[in-house]
Amino acid sequence: MSLAPSVSLSRPSFNLLPLAIALFCVLWSFAFVAGKTGVTYCPPLILLAARFTLAGVLILGFAALRRESWSLSWRDVAVFAVLGIANNALYLGLGYTGLQTVSAGLGGLIVSANPIFTAMLAALLLGESLTWRKVGGLLLGIVGVGMIVWHRIAVGTDSLHGIMFTLASLASLVAGTILFKVLSPSGSLWVGNGVQNLAAGLATIPFAAAFASPADIVPNVQLLGAFAFLVLGGSILAYQLWFHMLRTCGATAASAYHFVMPPLGMLFAYLVLGEHLEMRDLLGIVPVALGVYLVTRPARSAAGVD
Repeated sequence: MSLAPSVSLSRPSFNLLPLAIALFCVLWSFAFVAGKTGVTYCPPLILLAARFTLAGVLILGFAALRRESWSLSWRDVAVFAVLGIANNALYLGLGYTGLQTVSAGLGGLIVSANPIFTAMLAALLLGESLTWRKVGGLLLGIVGVGMIVWHRIAVGTDSLHGIMFTLASLASLVAGTILFKVLSPSGSLWVGNGVQNLAAGLATIPFAAAFASPADIVPNVQLLGAFAFLVLGGSILAYQLWFHMLRTCGATAASAYHFVMPPLGMLFAYLVLGEHLEMRDLLGIVPVALGVYLVTRPARSAAGVD
């Protein structure tokens, strides 16, 4: 036996949080590109019904295999189901219908303004503080989205019909976010995400059967790739990363990263889909991104004045 003192060598720790944040931003921003590809070859309602149902089954199946504590009351299950209809089925049902005649870049830009309008509605309905910083962010967001929408309608690259569906999609997402704040479900967010997806899928199936035809599906590699990304990357991995960010950073700090979504979304649409991108679009992205940042960035101090 050696009499030499044992020395414990500590392995250098590697912080995976920046990688998780970067991957989340990429997945979230790319989702509208995948959605645009999907609705090009498949009716939106069929695509969403299949996506939500499969994602819900996979998430709940993984949770069962990992023997994860479900810790959801029947009230929580009902709340997550309602949120699934508002935040998943209605939000993306309207959004994907709009994507048929709206570019992925514009659709992603409009929806990325969610934190801005949620902050305004939360102040009006829930009594949350609306500081001058948030008011400034709200005005910047409205100006930026308005600039790009007005320009796209004027040059005819995006239809007013599709833009109205996308704006309705944004309104549904804002309402769903407020609903989450009001109902405040408890328990595992991961299991709740599975319930949301499954409820959204079950709610979408009757509408897909009534208003869409499987004969309109064009099976190809692009559709298969888009569907796989939306299920695995969008509904599962992106949400798992988001929950990790919530646990590590907190809700306010995690939400601040949404300001990179507008430029990333338009960049991916340009690179992957070849969507037209003009200088006026880039000028409109700046106030939207800045507005999201102002609304969601953490306060400097608890007692500080914004």
